[in-house]
Amino acid sequence: MKTFLILAIFALAASAFALEESERINGENGWYVPQQDGSLEWVDMDVAEEWMEAQEKLEGRGLTTVPVNFYLFTPQNPKSSKHIYATTKSISKSNFNPAHPTRFVIHGWTQSYLNSMNSDIRKAFLSKGDYNVIIVDWARARSVDYATSVMAVAATGKKVANMINFLKDNHGLNLNDVYIIGHSLGAHVAGYAGKNTDGQVHTIVGLDPALPLFSYNKPNKRLNADDAWYVESIQTNGGNLGFLKPIGKGAFYPNGGKTQPGCGLDVTGACSHGRSTTYYAEAVSQDNFGTMKCGDYEEAVSKECGSTYSSVRMGADTNAYMVDGDFYVPVNSKAPFGMIN
Repeated sequence: MKTFLILAIFALAASAFALEESERINGENGWYVPQQDGSLEWVDMDVAEEWMEAQEKLEGRGLTTVPVNFYLFTPQNPKSSKHIYATTKSISKSNFNPAHPTRFVIHGWTQSYLNSMNSDIRKAFLSKGDYNVIIVDWARARSVDYATSVMAVAATGKKVANMINFLKDNHGLNLNDVYIIGHSLGAHVAGYAGKNTDGQVHTIVGLDPALPLFSYNKPNKRLNADDAWYVESIQTNGGNLGFLKPIGKGAFYPNGGKTQPGCGLDVTGACSHGRSTTYYAEAVSQDNFGTMKCGDYEEAVSKECGSTYSSVRMGADTNAYMVDGDFYVPVNSKAPFGMIN
């Protein structure tokens, strides 16, 4: 009941005292928060942060639950998942193989483990070799209200970390073989997972990390470059649903990072936001996204990084060893989206 009361106050304050439209800077003094119908509603930063502080106290007291489930795919079961739990009996009866690299994939708001991004990324990895691909399903992502899903991000990330720690301590998982890949809110879940593992995971890939209700100047409460040995961000709807400023050690800006070709008008940004997952699956399977190295992210956004391709390809496994900085990525309007064979 308290949660719903706070939500009601939050909504009332948001509508009654919001900044004038001319004064609004998304992510700087407030956010355009996505609604279930696809629309965006402005909330001033001070109002949102006051609500989130109150909600964090409720979350911390355990008054809400955060169900998280894990579904394993391997070369032995590439199409039919095995629901696994952090128990020796469950893992021993699965096809988990610690000799193979492990990839955790985490969906965003309104989605589930059945969404296409999960199958696309899972198929991409299994087409390239022997992997343990673990799809994470977090039920609180399907809250009607985006803000309540945001409040479950930290606890969800900790549950992912608990699974990683269990596999490491009991079943031979090597953190140097672990990637955590998250889209939108799932990117921040990946960040919290990285913050809470016993040791540093190798790589986190943030696919257009969600901007609404996350602050660039509060890296401890979002995905940041210190959450893994290497953090890569692929930013496709920057300044709207996703961050525009670089999140990872390596930050990639397809088409400049704001909007994506082939998405049409895309008023809400949903198409461009989702393209990050499509691009990444293609990058894993085809390694075909050439890049231009930029002096900073502003050059990437304005597409002023020259015309000479660098040796770096977006989404490549080798990036962890050679990438630091911001990259412009030219893309096609339809598949294949990458421009290099």
